[in-house]
Amino acid sequence: MTQDRNGFNAQEFLGSTHVFASAVESILEKHLLEEISGKRLTLPQFNLLRLVAATDAHTISEVALFLGVTKAAASKAVDKLVRRKLLHRREGHPDRREIRLSLTQFSRRLLAAYEERKERKLTSIFRGFGKDELRRTANLLDRLSVELVDHHHHSEEVCLQCGIYFRDRCLIRQLVDRDCFYRRSKTHLGPH
Repeated sequence: MTQDRNGFNAQEFLGSTHVFASAVESILEKHLLEEISGKRLTLPQFNLLRLVAATDAHTISEVALFLGVTKAAASKAVDKLVRRKLLHRREGHPDRREIRLSLTQFSRRLLAAYEERKERKLTSIFRGFGKDELRRTANLLDRLSVELVDHHHHSEEVCLQCGIYFRDRCLIRQLVDRDCFYRRSKTHLGPH
C-alpha cells in the first residue's frame, strides 16, 4: 500500500501493531507462564483460569465465546482443567446448562505468581515511557480496536477478553447492545 498524502502507511502501522501484539503474547505472556507452570498450561487454558478468577460463573456458551471455539471444544477445555485439579465445576440450578466454575488453591497460587512476575516485568519495560505517553497509546489502540470491530459483520459475537485484563469498560459493549458476561458476573457476584 502506498502512503497517503500525509505520509501515513496503514500497512506499516498494522504491521507494527501485529508485531507488538505478538511480542506481548509470545515474549511476555507465554514466557512468564512457562516460568511459573513449566509446560503444564497453554496460554488459552491459563486465560480461562483468569476468566474464572474475574467472573466466577459462566455457561459453556460464554466460555466458548471467550476462547473463540465451539461449545464442544469449550466443554473439553473446562473438563481438562477440572481433571488437572485447576478448576472446580458445578452444574447450575435450576438450569443445568449453566455451570459454576471456581479456582482451586493451586490455580490461585499460579495466578498470583504470574501477576506478581508480570507486574515486575512491566515495571521494568515501561520505566522508559511517560505515563501520559502510555495512556495516549492505550486510548489510541482502544479506538482502533472499536473501529475494527465496528466494521465486522457479527460484532456481537466478538470477545476482546477485556475482563481478563481487569477492565470495567468493554470495548464491544460500546458498539452493540450486549450484556457482556464479564459485567453481568461482576454485578451478580460483587467485587473479587
